[in-house]
Amino acid sequence: MAQPNFALTPQDESRPEPLAEDATAGKSWSDIVELLQQAAELAADQGVQTDLFMQAAWVACLDARPGLREELEDKELRAQLKKLRKRGLIAAA
Repeated sequence: MAQPNFALTPQDESRPEPLAEDATAGKSWSDIVELLQQAAELAADQGVQTDLFMQAAWVACLDARPGLREELEDKELRAQLKKLRKRGLIAAA
């Protein structure tokens, strides 16, 4: 299922909410959203390119969750192997 692209969501819509299993206290989520908003505004005021800001935010997210980078790399490798097997370029074990 496709994930919504909140970067393209008009600002008059409500902010994204965490999934039920990811939700902690409601106050802490609103604090996170507020800090992200402040960081985005600061970056915009400083003329930082959007792609650079998003890259820094993604790196910070990966750094904050040990093991996530490796997990994502493993998933990508499995997906690539599956595609190669489908095309008959490597054997299935």
